[in-house]
Amino acid sequence: MATTDANAPTKASWIQKNKLSIAPWFFLIPALCFFAVYVVIPIFESLYLSLFEWNGLYRADGTSTAEFVGFENYQKLWTDPKFWVSLKNNVLWLFLFMLAVPVGLFIALFLNQTVPGMRFYKSMFFFPFVISQVVVGLIFGWFYNPDFGVVGSIYKALYCEEVTNLLGNLTTRCDGSPPDILSSAEYATYGIIAAGLWPQIAYCMILYLTGLNNVAVDQIEAARLDGAKGWKMLWYVVVPQLKPATFIAVVVTVIGALRSFDMIAIMTQGGPFGSTNVLSYYMFETAISEYGERYGYGSAIATVLFAIMLVFISYFLYRMYQDEKGGR
Repeated sequence: MATTDANAPTKASWIQKNKLSIAPWFFLIPALCFFAVYVVIPIFESLYLSLFEWNGLYRADGTSTAEFVGFENYQKLWTDPKFWVSLKNNVLWLFLFMLAVPVGLFIALFLNQTVPGMRFYKSMFFFPFVISQVVVGLIFGWFYNPDFGVVGSIYKALYCEEVTNLLGNLTTRCDGSPPDILSSAEYATYGIIAAGLWPQIAYCMILYLTGLNNVAVDQIEAARLDGAKGWKMLWYVVVPQLKPATFIAVVVTVIGALRSFDMIAIMTQGGPFGSTNVLSYYMFETAISEYGERYGYGSAIATVLFAIMLVFISYFLYRMYQDEKGGR
């Protein structure tokens, strides 16, 4: 009768051999499923819906009232002045929002000191990022108010004076009227961008404060021995070591500028006369708002915004891949 050796090595299964490669997928699969359901599939549905003219209604038999129009929605965008105003405002947001990166860096350099009370100052500078965008919009809406806001109060202090009228009563006489920034088609967009920059600068500041903690002290000391100081020290020694923080700050700032929506919805609702619209809010206004219900046209606007963001994201991912490849 044949006997088996208990000490003989057993053949490992495929799972046992590849358990280190398989284990991460058990954690990734749930997240990938959620990402596919709530991000990837809606993107393709939006692309498909942009080829139709649809008001969101269904017939009594359950069939959709959508009418296939091909690329007609995109042709309408080409001649839509509101679309071009929204696109111009998005470019303006993108350009001015990049100020958050250098301003955040200089605030971080200022706060990266060991002086009494510095933790309190850091928390105060970080506070705008913690509060809701809706609250930020309301705060700046009050700030810009010409009647009781800070802007109106400063204007009255500079250009108004108290005089005595014919009846002997004190009245206020002003040289003109306080500026109403959010009611001005010329300045409203700049006012909203300034409100959006407040929390964005705070976020970039935190990124740079984290990066400054990882700056190599020996390189700083070596640069000082070579006579580097001031701007040369900052530009040639400190900033190169902050490259990872700068990369993340730029990526987050670009994405935040392109998908700007909250501030506009709270402060102007796209007004006055659509002058502060951006692509995200114009899409909402066209497809989802009370006076919209043009889902195909709104999807075409969303597709254009997605294409713009895809260009930037692809470029950033390519740069990240090149940096990782070069670091190996």
